[in-house]
Amino acid sequence: LMTVHRSFSHSLLVLPLLGWLIWWLCKRRGKRVAAAPRRWFWAIQAALLTHPLLDAFTVYGTQLLWPLPTQPVMWSSVFIIDPLYTVWLLAACIAAFFLREKPAAQRVLVAGLVLSTAYLGWSLVAKALVEREAGRALAAMGLGDAPRFSVPMPFNPLLWRVVAMTPDGFVEGEHSLVADTRLLAFRHHGSDVGALARAAEFPAVERLAWFNHGFMKARERDGRLELSDLRMGAEPDYTFVFAVAERDGAAWRAVRPEQVRLPWEATRRLGGMWERIWVAPEAAQAGTDSGGRPASIISSARRTGTDGSRSDGLRMKALPQAIAGPNIHMGIIAGKLNGVMPATTPNAWRAE
Repeated sequence: LMTVHRSFSHSLLVLPLLGWLIWWLCKRRGKRVAAAPRRWFWAIQAALLTHPLLDAFTVYGTQLLWPLPTQPVMWSSVFIIDPLYTVWLLAACIAAFFLREKPAAQRVLVAGLVLSTAYLGWSLVAKALVEREAGRALAAMGLGDAPRFSVPMPFNPLLWRVVAMTPDGFVEGEHSLVADTRLLAFRHHGSDVGALARAAEFPAVERLAWFNHGFMKARERDGRLELSDLRMGAEPDYTFVFAVAERDGAAWRAVRPEQVRLPWEATRRLGGMWERIWVAPEAAQAGTDSGGRPASIISSARRTGTDGSRSDGLRMKALPQAIAGPNIHMGIIAGKLNGVMPATTPNAWRAE
């Protein structure tokens, strides 16, 4: 159902026809619509069409061209619930309710629309600034071409989360438009890319990869393969986690997708998130791995990869250059570039 939401009900190819049908029925049965049919026609069309366009500004993904097989659109410049966008419209509607038929009511409504639209414009500017900083930091780490996304943290446009995929997992970092002046620091988190590669052709996995643009983490838990949508939440708390396969000996067997309800810790972080908007992290804490250990660009590796291979005594001063662009992102995850790519990256990185 996750991939059905925001599909036909949000399609720019369907809604104009639905809007015409609603207008036609209302004109036949309603005196107000019959008295000003042209105005009501465009008002209904605008109400229906602006809804999916607004949804496309979030990270969830909106299938604007359903039923065409295009990936959901996610401009991800505003959080799914953003009070700073809604407040202008809400205030204008409340004021217009009390002003009733007075000319000022229309002026107030127009002002609310202008302010809310200006806020959307600002969100795109803010995203461009964050993307510039993320690009600089990731390029310094050898991940300049890695698939990535940026999204505002809950309920504000000032603190942003950036995620970039790596051959053995992903890196995650935050950037404050108010406090941060240093290069954006990332933490590395692993993913069971070997298990994901073996399950990549299961219908549920293919569908999720199409829907979330490949931004997902795989892990085995209690003999089941669970996929977390990295776009909504933050490590280790994610809104959408699905069990898509169960272990069958050394292989995986597809099962009916089941949403996994895990303990939710994210609400406890809201205070820290608010503080992070105004305070930059200490340099000594920047760039740690998922266990909180200090990062180092030089990695001394005696490490077992997800495919069982081992590299003894490897030392490297930068990430390998086998980082593919977005067009073959799922090829890396699924291990289709000459077999499963072994995990040879360091545990974490810091770009100074």
